Amino acid sequence: MKKLLKFILLFFVFYGSAQNDGWHITATENSDYTGISIANGRIGLLSSPKPFEIKHIVLNNVYDIDPKHKVSQILHGMNFGNLEMYIDDEKVSEKNITNWSQTLDMKNAALTTSFEYNNKAKISYTMYALRNLQYSAYIDFNVQAKSNINIKVTGKILTPNTFKTPENTFEIIKDNDITMPVLQNKAMSPHNKHYVSTSGTFIWHHINSTNENLRPKLTHNVVSDYENTLSFNTTISKNESLNFSWTGAECTSKNFSDPKSESERMVIYNLLTPKDVLLDQHKSLWHELWQGDIIIEGDLQSQLDARLALYHLYAFSRGDSDLSIAPMGLSLQVPYNGHIFWDTELWMFPPLLMLNQDIARSLVNYRFDRLQAAKERAINYGYKGAMFPWESDDTGEEATPPFALTGPFEHHITADIGIAFWNYYRVTKDKKWLTDKGFPVLKEIADFWISRVKANNDGSYSINNVVGANEYAPNVNDNAFTNGAAITALEYATKAALEIGITPNPKWKLVSEHIKILKLTDGTTKEHEKYKGEIIKQADANLLSYPLNIVRDKENVLKDLIYYEPKLSKNGPAMGKSIFSIIYARLGDVDNAYRLFKDSYIPNMRPPFGALSETTTSNRSYFATGAGGLLQSIIFGFGGLEFTDQGIIQKNPILPKHWKSLTIKGVGLERKTFKIEK
Repeated sequence: MKKLLKFILLFFVFYGSAQNDGWHITATENSDYTGISIANGRIGLLSSPKPFEIKHIVLNNVYDIDPKHKVSQILHGMNFGNLEMYIDDEKVSEKNITNWSQTLDMKNAALTTSFEYNNKAKISYTMYALRNLQYSAYIDFNVQAKSNINIKVTGKILTPNTFKTPENTFEIIKDNDITMPVLQNKAMSPHNKHYVSTSGTFIWHHINSTNENLRPKLTHNVVSDYENTLSFNTTISKNESLNFSWTGAECTSKNFSDPKSESERMVIYNLLTPKDVLLDQHKSLWHELWQGDIIIEGDLQSQLDARLALYHLYAFSRGDSDLSIAPMGLSLQVPYNGHIFWDTELWMFPPLLMLNQDIARSLVNYRFDRLQAAKERAINYGYKGAMFPWESDDTGEEATPPFALTGPFEHHITADIGIAFWNYYRVTKDKKWLTDKGFPVLKEIADFWISRVKANNDGSYSINNVVGANEYAPNVNDNAFTNGAAITALEYATKAALEIGITPNPKWKLVSEHIKILKLTDGTTKEHEKYKGEIIKQADANLLSYPLNIVRDKENVLKDLIYYEPKLSKNGPAMGKSIFSIIYARLGDVDNAYRLFKDSYIPNMRPPFGALSETTTSNRSYFATGAGGLLQSIIFGFGGLEFTDQGIIQKNPILPKHWKSLTIKGVGLERKTFKIEK
C-alpha cells in the first residue's frame, strides 16, 4: 500500500496538477505526453502538446478497411484542427514558447492550451467537440499583445495521404448581403467505402463576421492535393487582444446523401450563430450529462480519476445515436479498429445504465439493429438463434481479424448482450421496448445457447471449445464465465417472456439449471476443464460472484478471490482487478477493496492527464473499458448499488477509510441520490 500511495503522489506532483474543484486537470509538462480525447459521441479529436495542433480526428461508426488485416477499421478523417500562427514573420512553435499549459475542463468538455511567445504575446485557445452540433468542432482563440505585433493565422484542412481523389476548394458563399467564406476538402476514404467532406472557416468576434469589407482579408492557398489552407493577416497593438475562432465540420456518405453540402451548412451555422449561444448550448448539454455524477469528499485524486473516467464514457457516446462504444472510444483506431466488443456490455454499460439511461438505450439498440446479422451468423456456424460477433462494426457481422481465435470461439459475448438487455429493462421498466426490442433479442440469444450446449450422460450440459474471458486459455471446455453467463442469459430470457405474457421455451430453464460449473477439489471455482493454476489475463471465474451472482456463499466467494488474485497477469488490462475490488467491498473488506481499486488503474495512467492505457506497458489513450471497471468499483463496490428485478437497490455500502463521503447522484429514472458518509 505504501508503494502504491507513493506512486500516486509522484504522478500527481510531476505529471499534472489539479484545481481543487474536482473538475479540472492541468498539465504544465509535456515531455512525456499521452493525449486526451475531446469528443461528442460522433467525432473525437485527440490532443497534442504542439501549439495549434491536434493529432487526428476519429469518426464514429464510419469504417473503411484496415490495410494490414483487411478487416473493417474506424476512419481517421480529415484533420481540420491544425492551424499555424506567425508573429512578426516567425512561426510560433514548441521551440519558442514558454509557460505552456493545458487544462481539461471536464464539466464543460473543453481543453484550453495557453503559453507565451517570445515576450511578445500571451496566447490561449480552447477546443470543443460541440455536443449540440455532433459533426463539428470549435476552437476559440485569444491573443494578448505585449507589444505591437503583426500576426498571420492559417487554418488548414489536412486530408490523409491514403485518401483517394482529393479535391480542394474555397468559396465565398453569398445570400443577399451576407458573405460566408468556406474552405473545403473532399475525397474518398482509402478503400473507396465513403465520400468524406470537410469544411472550415474563421469567425471574428470583434466585428461583423459576415461583412466581407470589415473582416481581415482572406488568402486561399492549396499547398498540395492533401492540404488546403485559408489565412488572414492583422496587427495587434500593445495591450490589445484579438479574439477569433476556427470551426470545422466533417460529414461522410455513411450518414448523409450529400456530405459536401451538409458540412458547408454546419460551418455556416456556426459562423452565423453568436459564440455565446453556440457554446452555451454545448455546455448546457454537458451539464445535463453531469446530472449523473460521482462525488468523493476527502480524496481529490480519486475524485479526478472517477470524473475523468465518466467524462470519457460520456464523450464517447450519445443518447440519440443508437451507437455503441469501442474499447478505445473516439481516441484511436488501434489496436482494435474501433470495433465493439464485450467491453461495452460488461464494463461500460453498467455505470452508464445507472447514471444515463438515454445513452444506455443507444448501446442496447445498437445490438438490436444488428440482430439479423447475428441470426445469419448462427446459421453459418450450425447453430440456432443469434450468435453475435466478438468484434462488431456497422454491419453487425464478425469483424475480428482471421488470425485471432476470439472471432470464431469467444461466444460469451452473446450471453453478455442478453444480460445487458435484461438489466436495461430492470432499470427502465419500459415494457414497450422489452416487447419490441428486448425480448426478440433475448429469445434469439436463449435459442442460441440451447443449440450451443452439449448434453452429457448425467443430465448436465457442457459448453465446449470456447475462448473465455481469460483469453490466455483458448479452445477450452466448460469455461466458468462462459457457462455462468449462458446460465444467466437463459434465466433472463425466461423472465422476459413471462414479463410480457409469453410462455417461455421450457428448455431454457432446463438447460440453465444443468449447465456445469466446475470446481477444484477444495470447492474453488475451476476456470475450465483443464485449468491447473496458470497465469490468467483477467478475471474469469470470479465474474461468477460479480456481476453474475452465481457464486454467492461468502466462504466460496472469498476462496475464489484468494486463489485467483495472485494469478492475474501483472500487465493485464486496466479492469481485471476492479472485479476483485468490487467483491471485496461487498464482503466488507474495505482495505483490500481500496487496494485493488487503485491497483486496477493507477499503473495504467499516463501523463500528463492520467489517461488510461489498456496495459501497464502501453501508452495508448483512452481505454474506455478501464474507465468502466474503475466506475463499477465505486458504484457497485463502495456504493453498494445493484441491479435487481425490483430496480436499483443499495446493499451494504462501504467507504475507504480516508474518504469523508461518497455521493452517487442521478441514479435511475428517478435521478436518485445515494450518499454514504462516515
